[in-house]
Amino acid sequence: MNYKIVNGSVSYGAETILEEINFEIKEKEKIAIVGRNGSGKSTLLKAIIHNELLEEGIGSSKFGVYQQGSPVIGYLKQIEFEDANTTLLDEILKIYQILTDLEKKMIYLENQLKEDSNEKMIREYTDTLEKYKRLDGYTYQKEYETVLNKFGFDKEDKYKKISEFSGGQKTKIAFVKLLLSKPDILLLDEPTNNLDITTIEWLENYLKNYPKSVVIVSHDRMFLDKIVSKIYEIEYATLTEYTGNYASFEVQKRMNYEKQLKDYEYQQKEIKRLQTIADRFRYKPTKAKMALSKLKKIEQMVKVEEPNQYDLRTFHTNFSIEVNSGNKVLTVRDLEIGYDKVLSKVSFELYKGQKLGIIGANGMGKTTLLRTLMGMIPKLSGTFEYGYHVKKEYFDQQLHFEDKNRTVLEEFSKEFPNLTITETRNALGAFMFSGEDVLKKIAVLSGGERSRLQLCKIFKKKPNLLILDEPTNHMDIIGKESLEYLLKNYEGSLLFVSHDRYFVNKIADSLLVFENGKVKYFNLTYNEYLAMKENSEEIEEENKNEKIQNSKTLENKEKYKIRKRIGKLETEISKREEKIKLLEFEMQKEEVCTDYVKLGELQKEIQNLNDELDILLNEWEELSSNI
Repeated sequence: MNYKIVNGSVSYGAETILEEINFEIKEKEKIAIVGRNGSGKSTLLKAIIHNELLEEGIGSSKFGVYQQGSPVIGYLKQIEFEDANTTLLDEILKIYQILTDLEKKMIYLENQLKEDSNEKMIREYTDTLEKYKRLDGYTYQKEYETVLNKFGFDKEDKYKKISEFSGGQKTKIAFVKLLLSKPDILLLDEPTNNLDITTIEWLENYLKNYPKSVVIVSHDRMFLDKIVSKIYEIEYATLTEYTGNYASFEVQKRMNYEKQLKDYEYQQKEIKRLQTIADRFRYKPTKAKMALSKLKKIEQMVKVEEPNQYDLRTFHTNFSIEVNSGNKVLTVRDLEIGYDKVLSKVSFELYKGQKLGIIGANGMGKTTLLRTLMGMIPKLSGTFEYGYHVKKEYFDQQLHFEDKNRTVLEEFSKEFPNLTITETRNALGAFMFSGEDVLKKIAVLSGGERSRLQLCKIFKKKPNLLILDEPTNHMDIIGKESLEYLLKNYEGSLLFVSHDRYFVNKIADSLLVFENGKVKYFNLTYNEYLAMKENSEEIEEENKNEKIQNSKTLENKEKYKIRKRIGKLETEISKREEKIKLLEFEMQKEEVCTDYVKLGELQKEIQNLNDELDILLNEWEELSSNI
């Protein structure tokens, strides 16, 4: 199976969304489409299904859409429920219509054979049974039971009507149906949204082993790293193809940009040199031929295009705290949280400067904990107490605003009435609300814009404790990296819930894990926690099989040390990569571009960081090969 778009484009009215689409899906490929919010990722998915959206692009190749056979393409937004009074089980069984029909036929034939076991009927029954086996009839029930369980549905849920489920649960049911239907090309648009870490990890494994092709639009970097082997990036309305996972894409993109920039700059210098010679000697009779040859050489050159600078438009702020808190920021003792019943019982302490990440399954009480600590819902029992001079601010994942008819400017001004209009506009401009954007009503803002407005208000208050509930939900990757940079350099304390494992690993220096009905505190980063967990699981499995040996235990301990060191190295590598990105962004500023002294200093600093990066990467590769 092959699917291919050559030199396509998509436009809405006079606006071109994608101007040159060259895109290919090969059999069993796992592909990611990445890019900024609004760059056209979801548009490309729609164009794969609805080819009539496509027209000829700006490239020289002949426009066309080519496919082998008639591949079935599955897309979540295509799935609707015909009858909301159908039970969940009956809705799922629609996928297995062939198998359920075969089951009915086998029961009928079995009853007939009791009365008349003639050879024709026996042969028909045998053929039906063989077909049932060939189509995995004996395993399909286990398959859908497993998937429903992983998406948080229990046995009782199977007999509920579709109309009884919430909007979020209905989306999950549609997702389950899509996975179980096993289309030839599976198109997924932000599949990890609203899934907890346990479900995301299961989905990763499912998609890695999916026997057909998968195309994913996602901002979840760790998810992409573990699944895809090819990436298409959309930037400036154009698609660029990269081989490898997301981490490999980032490296290739930087290297390609640097190489093209170097080639361009070298060629421009050579053109300038040749042109200078030609201009100098073209009117001297004895040198005119030589001057013309230089001009001809310039004409014959295959021109190297100046590479587009990265699209790094993002929010930024000089975030500082107004007053320092005491050393002990928050003490939680046997705090029972919930509404009509106890969801979890929590105990922990948060200290000045600590960044505590909260992870775990949905429905365990992570958001409930934050809302309890903010006084938004009452505690059931136990205690919590904030320390001396704690000034806290809360980011609500629901992005609730009191009056959605206010403009961005009105909303911000209401919070900070003493600021001048210039100060207000500067603050909003730092979060990408400039010009007419500040006159937009909150009701028409996207999820990403609402997130930026909420963060802008929070950071302007200069708290020394941030309590954040899923702050990256509506952000693209550049936005996430910007928030990561701000929070890494934040001098206050941080308590946050997130299902974005990459984000958690970057920010958290300790974890509060909701798992199996319990809440446990770990003074570990996410990578260190995974290493510890893997080591524990290995030892537990060996204990079950009564095969633990001293040598094996030592080997596991050594592996644990190596993994822990790898985690530390990855943290250090990320720090330097972030610093390089920041410096490269600094070099693009107008006031820096003309300051050659400053440019030289920045280039030297980037070179030093790259040298350090090489040393860390070499150690990382060596250790990784030993586990």
